[in-house]
Amino acid sequence: MKNAVAIYHVAFEDAGTLGPVLEERGVELTYLQAGRDDLSPALDADLVLVLGGPIGIYEIERYPFLKEELALVEKLVKQGTPVVGICLGAQALAAVLAARVYPGKQAELGWDTLTLTDEGKDSPLGVLEGLHILNWHGDTFDIPTGATRLASTDLTPNQAFSYGPKVLALQFHVELPGRDMERWLIGHTLELAKNNVDLAQMRTETARYAPPTNEASRALFNMWLDNLSA
Repeated sequence: MKNAVAIYHVAFEDAGTLGPVLEERGVELTYLQAGRDDLSPALDADLVLVLGGPIGIYEIERYPFLKEELALVEKLVKQGTPVVGICLGAQALAAVLAARVYPGKQAELGWDTLTLTDEGKDSPLGVLEGLHILNWHGDTFDIPTGATRLASTDLTPNQAFSYGPKVLALQFHVELPGRDMERWLIGHTLELAKNNVDLAQMRTETARYAPPTNEASRALFNMWLDNLSA
């Protein structure tokens, strides 16, 4: 594996802890911005990350570029390119695999414990057992036919799935370094205010939970990448 592409939607939602993992493995990471850049170079990448953003993957009338992005993600899956989708990226994977993506009962914003399925415990996600993970979403998805559900929270039954060995979808965020939380608190200020999120509590919980989860995220990603070449 020589090169990876990360498709991002807002500048502060980047590859986070996954970037250094790729660098340590000698993989060059290039960023492409959805809605602005030509995304077609992703078709030639050895790995593609589809990152998060504060829009709905089904809002194609409001954001027409999503049609192009979804078509690209579908091509990537069909041609066998390894793809990791995070939050909006996970919803994109669900959508191109013909599963429903829709607004959840309520926004899930903050740190919460993750419940792994038996399959999840046996997957690279097993390193997250007993840890708190960060949720930052209003939408959710059904598990696609042929995919394996890996994790849930009390509010969101479908938090992660795999589709064969080359597709991993994570609704939650393990990639956000604790030091970058303030970027998110600034960038998502309207959403946080709308949902009456206590920023002081968010900062306190981030200081407590982010360090072990950040470390586990590196192990998770390394194991997933190792499995690709196994």
